[in-house]
Amino acid sequence: VTAPQPVVPDSDRVKMETVNELFMRVTLTFGYMEQPNIPRALAICRKQGWKFDIMTTSFFLSRRSLKASPNSGMPVWQDRLFIGLARTAADATEYFQIPTGRVVEIGTQVAI
Repeated sequence: VTAPQPVVPDSDRVKMETVNELFMRVTLTFGYMEQPNIPRALAICRKQGWKFDIMTTSFFLSRRSLKASPNSGMPVWQDRLFIGLARTAADATEYFQIPTGRVVEIGTQVAI
């Protein structure tokens, strides 16, 4: 979650909810000027008593695959330009500094 302030103190960064005995939902809040660092934020969870091993933790990310469609209402060259710009966007794994071997990506195709 991105907060409306530039920096979020560590005391307000983590919200943990138990879904069941096998799953935990963790909501991390970062300020709009901060670079998200998931491993560092999860270290705060450890300080709050949550026991886990980051190298056995799975991170689920979404991936959107964009496809040009002649029925989109935009000229095809604009579709291709948008798709090209979207492909050059930062990879979520790198942006959030998540260990690459622990990521599961779930994707969908979107026609534009």
